[in-house]
Amino acid sequence: MAYKQRTVPMELLILRILDVRGKLSLAEHKYYVNKEKGFKGEVQFDLLTEKLQSDCLILNDLLLEVDNSTFQLDTTIIYQDLIYPFEVKNYESDFIYKPDMLVTTSGMEYKNPLDQLNRSKFLLSQLLQKLGYHLVIEGSVVFINPEFTLYQAPPNVPFIFPTQLNRLMKKLNALPSKLTNRHRKLADKLVSLHQTKSNYTKLPPYKYDGLRKGNTCAVCRSFKVTVPADERKIVCACGHVERIEDAILRNVKEIQLLFPEKKITTNCVHEWCGGIVSQKVIKRILKQSFEQKGKKKHTYYEELT
Repeated sequence: MAYKQRTVPMELLILRILDVRGKLSLAEHKYYVNKEKGFKGEVQFDLLTEKLQSDCLILNDLLLEVDNSTFQLDTTIIYQDLIYPFEVKNYESDFIYKPDMLVTTSGMEYKNPLDQLNRSKFLLSQLLQKLGYHLVIEGSVVFINPEFTLYQAPPNVPFIFPTQLNRLMKKLNALPSKLTNRHRKLADKLVSLHQTKSNYTKLPPYKYDGLRKGNTCAVCRSFKVTVPADERKIVCACGHVERIEDAILRNVKEIQLLFPEKKITTNCVHEWCGGIVSQKVIKRILKQSFEQKGKKKHTYYEELT
């Protein structure tokens, strides 16, 4: 199990909601799809690294800063004498390698991920020195998608292609390593330095009144849901059934993500859910899961302390 688990980035969580409830432009939707695809690729790599049997510490998704420069590490593995950052790419198609970019055979240009890896390795080196650690830093760009092909890449670049993933795992498992408490202190320090908010987010503008209201399915994300008369569950046309408590709390989480300054009230949640769940049921669920503040018409709910 990873020492630091990967979580869905806040930007992606918000984009998922806006993709359903908002009206994303073609460019905004493409940005969202690319973010979703990138995260999926990182999770696929996690499924491989979590099977490692060697003595190591796996830190997923670190956003760090050193000397006012931020850098992101998709996956970082700490061994006895070295630290191994991985840049994971979920590219799909046929690409041609050029020193400053990767180009698809149809002409689309992508930044060479090797530049990003080298920058991350340099900044990680600076940070480790400040923390008093002197580990060797290796690193690779992992192309996780089996539909990816790269032509004309020099054999000495640190690229891991889909056909080389099994060999990579064998190599990592074979690395001699015996961790000490000092390694775990380093892992704890890196996790403590992880930043949850990124300066690289590109969220489109949105307003409460401009978003579609209504209950959505937790699986297919459509609005094709109904609530039986007993109001104990939500049923979607796709066949998914969800407890009413889970559905309401999921909607509350959406409001909190999109509008963190907005107070959670029965009326607010009732409106957000499209009015298909009674205020009585919503109030009961909010009282069970949150701390009630204020009185009568000024009542609102906050996270339990």
